[in-house]
Amino acid sequence: MTGGSAGDSGESRAGASPSAASQIAAHADRDVCTLHGTLRQVSVRPHGGVAALEAELDDGSGSVTLVWLGRRRIPGITCGRELTVHGRLGCSDGERRLFNPRYELSP
Repeated sequence: MTGGSAGDSGESRAGASPSAASQIAAHADRDVCTLHGTLRQVSVRPHGGVAALEAELDDGSGSVTLVWLGRRRIPGITCGRELTVHGRLGCSDGERRLFNPRYELSP
């Protein structure tokens, strides 16, 4: 999986596969989870004065907002792309978020 921090580069095939992923709707706040789905939206928004790349991941059971702080663009993170992500789920105001998740792009 590829890390979400600015210092990471390249894509690694090590890590969870889509078959190891669980449904988004099955998780509660603070769960560590591996999820697989399709990106429905990708945008850049400010978070605490810092630009952040946001992407909505949907798996058919629900959706989660992926947030990479300090990033304006990540190669391969585009609408319609399938990927697997891993991280700690946070829920606030009824919205699920994963901050700086590890990810693996699907072919």
